[in-house]
Amino acid sequence: MGNQTILNELFFSGLSDVPGLQFPLFLFFLLIYLLTSIWNLLIIVLIVTDSHLHVPMYFFLGNLAGLDLCYSSVTVPRMLFDLHTKTRKISIRACITQVFFFIFFMGCEAFLLAVMSYDRYIAICQPLHYTQVMLWKVCIQLVSIVCCLSFTNSLIHTLSAFSLTFCKSNIIESFLCDLPQLFRLSCSDMFISILLIFLSTLSLGVAAFSVTFLSYVYVFKTIVGIKMKDGRLKAFSTCSSHLTVVSIYYVTSFFNYFQPQAKNFLAGRLVSVVCRLLSLFYTVVTPLLNPIIYSLRNTDLKRALQKALSGKGFIP
Repeated sequence: MGNQTILNELFFSGLSDVPGLQFPLFLFFLLIYLLTSIWNLLIIVLIVTDSHLHVPMYFFLGNLAGLDLCYSSVTVPRMLFDLHTKTRKISIRACITQVFFFIFFMGCEAFLLAVMSYDRYIAICQPLHYTQVMLWKVCIQLVSIVCCLSFTNSLIHTLSAFSLTFCKSNIIESFLCDLPQLFRLSCSDMFISILLIFLSTLSLGVAAFSVTFLSYVYVFKTIVGIKMKDGRLKAFSTCSSHLTVVSIYYVTSFFNYFQPQAKNFLAGRLVSVVCRLLSLFYTVVTPLLNPIIYSLRNTDLKRALQKALSGKGFIP
């Protein structure tokens, strides 16, 4: 460590080094970010103003839309700034701050998807007890627990990241700061940091996935047991949108954080490109896809949107 230079600033590799692509990429992702913001805000406004949507399922959906909006805002504005200014420079402190909010909102989404799965389990498997179980007080408590768990998890990882020393390459092979990228640049002993990630993933991550997975096991078991075809289709339609969003979230997250080790330079470059594409998908595309999936496959939301566009008002 004596002859090594301690780094105070890092540089993003960005999306592309081709000068002619910078401005088109800026316009493209600016459009996606604006659409993401408008669509998620629209869902929040519809849920807040339409009295027919004042039920637990849409309360959680409104929170998910808010999370997607915040989740996207943690990374996309910074990416747009780098595309526009071509600086790509970020301080260590700012980078770790982005890591904190990135992990926080990502964790909130995982826990909230688990809560929404449990909500669908109660609605489909125990419909007679739904109003007694999913009280408003319970819904608010569940969302509060989601935020507290994610905040604690994010704070632990962020504090461990502040203890890292950076003295290797100063190039982050991405357009955002995330723990795997920081670990590759650090020359510190990362045993504690990796152990913390392993323990949090084993406890909180597996718990969120287990609740989601088991809820849908019982949901599908109940749907298969419904004798009427129309009844099965109606029951499945109430959870198909959420199941699609859950699948996208876990598939992209899994492939991003469990990457194969590259054995040579070409393989390393290929892994880097794939990781960047996956990061783009779950930080930029997913927050836009989620509200679209729910809007296109949910009759209540489409009805509320039609009422809003027709100018008939929301509250009867």
